[in-house]
Amino acid sequence: MDSSRQPVVFFGHGNPLNALENNGYTQAWRAIGERIGKPKAILAVSAHWYVPELAVTAQAHPPTIHDFGGFPRALYEVQYPAPGAHWLASRVQELLAPLPVRASEDWGLDHGTWAVLCHVYPGADVPIVQLSIDETQPPQFHYELGRRLGPLRDENVLVVASGNLIHNLHTYAWGRHPAEPFDWALRFEARVRELVMERHFEPLLDYEEMGRDAQLSVPTPDHYLPLLYALGASDEHDTISFPVEGIDGGSVSMLSLVWSPV
Repeated sequence: MDSSRQPVVFFGHGNPLNALENNGYTQAWRAIGERIGKPKAILAVSAHWYVPELAVTAQAHPPTIHDFGGFPRALYEVQYPAPGAHWLASRVQELLAPLPVRASEDWGLDHGTWAVLCHVYPGADVPIVQLSIDETQPPQFHYELGRRLGPLRDENVLVVASGNLIHNLHTYAWGRHPAEPFDWALRFEARVRELVMERHFEPLLDYEEMGRDAQLSVPTPDHYLPLLYALGASDEHDTISFPVEGIDGGSVSMLSLVWSPV
């Protein structure tokens, strides 16, 4: 077994159209992949597999899922044919036991995963397994799962969490000129960055008690919870960087975080 210790990455994936774009976000994603290099495999936790169970993709060739509507035809034609990794799915089940983790043949790679990784690893040549987010569980549960998955880092597996720290589509500037970030979004993002740097995770797990800024920034848990997996898989010896920044449409944070081994 390769003993290379991998980083942990949280990607703010934003609009799925980023899969087709060459912009500041996608260029930074590509640079992250070039800096990390290719791991043996990737375990991805995406906001878009938010279901009432724990499951891992178990196919040899997971399909590219176009889990959205109303976008240009070209986006539906994108394929990201990365292979699966049955050994990694089994390893995840082992690490999370005795919790039941279903081996899924009915999901694949959703756009929270492929719309980012098509830039990070454009060759689609790194095996990927996705882990679902159990929507019935509280934040502490998701953080603890991240902790239990942390050993994968020493097995040359890159843990990737994909969501958005701030994800309020009700206030998003759809189809309009670039919008200035809302004050509440700026304040919440700054506070989260501060807490992450201090490794003071309790408020991040209890984010619903962080006031109105948090309520507006995280109106639903799905895009926020991936961050907790990344926090759990990180450790106090990692160096933390923020290689991608920006708030898209006024209310979707594109912030990405990388915890790198020293």
